[in-house]
Amino acid sequence: MSVIIKDVENKSPAKKAGIKAGDTLVSLDGNIIMDVLDYRFYQTREKIIAEIINSKGKIKKKEYDEIGLIFDTYLMDQKRSCKNKCIFCFIDQLPVGMRDSLYFKDDDSRLSFLFGNYITLTNITEHEIERIIKMHISPINISVHTTNPELRVKMMTNKNAGNALKVMKRFDEAGIKMNSQLVLCPQINDGVELERSLNDLLSLKNMECIACVPVGLTDHREGLTALKPFDKYSAAEVLDIIDKYAEISVQKYGSRRIYGSDEFYLMSGREIPPAEFYGDFLQLENGVGLWALLKSEAESALNEFDTISEKRHISMATGVSAYPLIRHIADLCEQKPGGLKCDVYAIQNNFFGKKITVSGLVTATDIFDQLKDKDLGEKLLIPSAMLRAEGDMFLDSITLDELSQKLNISIQPVNNDGYELICAILEN
Repeated sequence: MSVIIKDVENKSPAKKAGIKAGDTLVSLDGNIIMDVLDYRFYQTREKIIAEIINSKGKIKKKEYDEIGLIFDTYLMDQKRSCKNKCIFCFIDQLPVGMRDSLYFKDDDSRLSFLFGNYITLTNITEHEIERIIKMHISPINISVHTTNPELRVKMMTNKNAGNALKVMKRFDEAGIKMNSQLVLCPQINDGVELERSLNDLLSLKNMECIACVPVGLTDHREGLTALKPFDKYSAAEVLDIIDKYAEISVQKYGSRRIYGSDEFYLMSGREIPPAEFYGDFLQLENGVGLWALLKSEAESALNEFDTISEKRHISMATGVSAYPLIRHIADLCEQKPGGLKCDVYAIQNNFFGKKITVSGLVTATDIFDQLKDKDLGEKLLIPSAMLRAEGDMFLDSITLDELSQKLNISIQPVNNDGYELICAILEN
């Protein structure tokens, strides 16, 4: 395989070697370059022979420095889509008419390493397995769901799904660090099946962290497998199993390794543990420890403010599940001298369905419908998780500017960072 070079960075080692935009990269030091992982791995040496179609570029640079080549896409080719048909897949539950990019199912091992995406291992080739081991690419994030091969095949509707544990064992033997997630569906892969999965995953010494999250169910499941949500009792049962195997993990490895997502605590009515419970917060992207970290950071940041600069009125919009925490933080801020009024609104999710309560799935449509008649004060704060990566558009394709104009108020996205949130609330 060869890759066309889109551009070459000015003053880079590649530029000095005479490589030009439009040239085609074939290999580095005789190693065929198929994608970004090959490129990043083989460009680290101090002296490199780059094979370019019709020429060879001898590149000199400092060890580990970038060569300076730019390609059409970050991966140097297209992302690989998921071949599974999981019974719990959230993308299959999206309403029609959303922008095309939201319907793309990613299952690309390269993105697991580069960006922390989770992969199922059903789409991985023997070449990729061997490359991960050879290059010692680590950590790899894996969507496991169950270690029962037959059950995994049924849950993912993929005949290859049962081979995942074998691949994970190979990674483990090679010293590849792994993180895993289990999306749990009541009466399918919880209970005894969850115990089996946790026991199997704890047998892998390089499995650093295991996150258990509840299935998310929208109102758009026509023609899909019948699933029911967790209730208070079944969520508590999951946490009991997690605690049981977490204790086994502590005895075996000296660390907990297994966590339930914040949603399980909220569903069960149990108190969310303090920040120190979550160690290095390895699974924030799965909602594990988000609540505790934000609470801890916000309470710490408040100590840096004695008073509010001037009397003011602001509002915050959040998801239903996060509302108690955001209201708690707002109450603490209002106690500071200076005259702050901070209204907090829990936005019901009518777009996807009221069973969806997380802030990251709140749309501009629901915000507008529920806040259009409210006095929002000087500005409206929202979690940046409601917006796509570029920070400009909600899931329903309404832009931040459009919503701001419709509500006639300045809207400020805030990252999931307690210090940033407190500054946004207390400072102009």
